[in-house]
Amino acid sequence: MARLSSGQDLLVAAVSYALGGAALVTPQRLSRPTPCPGWDLEGLLEHLGDSIGVLQEAIATAGVSPGPAQGYEGPGRDPVARLRGQAARLLGAGAAAGPAERRVAIGDRALSASVVALTGAIEIGVHGWDIWVACGAGRPVPPGLAAVLLPLAPLLITPGTRRGLFADPVRLPGPACPGDQLVAFCGRQPRSTAAPGAFQPRTRP
Repeated sequence: MARLSSGQDLLVAAVSYALGGAALVTPQRLSRPTPCPGWDLEGLLEHLGDSIGVLQEAIATAGVSPGPAQGYEGPGRDPVARLRGQAARLLGAGAAAGPAERRVAIGDRALSASVVALTGAIEIGVHGWDIWVACGAGRPVPPGLAAVLLPLAPLLITPGTRRGLFADPVRLPGPACPGDQLVAFCGRQPRSTAAPGAFQPRTRP
């Protein structure tokens, strides 16, 4: 993979990886469990679409407004088509964004646009891995992407910010590729890709 030199490069790589997994989704697979405890595949796709919508708004407007993100379509539409639409809007916003160090207001904090893009790339990449696993493929996070995200992830996912976002890190038994190390840091068991049935599906409202 070519060297990833900017937040936009990271987003493009993470989105491409996640959408590759989403291409394997069929209506019959939507109720399958995922590595996210309590989430079935349909719920995970909806969650990732929502997260990408918030990220797109943050990059496009330098802030996040209360309530649904811009372009929110709500549940009910084909979740894969919705995810693709949200991803296209995100990449368009990233390509049109200003300087990487411009400030983005999120809650009571102001982060640089590059940090926002990095955070989004981690979430999209890890949830992309979840999608691949739920579809029975288990393709690792691409090594070029994972190698960039791995040393930066601990700066963003700290003991103070991890709760409610990711489970505790998983200890690996030995050497592992960057993709396995990244998902393990985010609370996933890389070696569990052959047993998605071990997770309980979310009860949908």
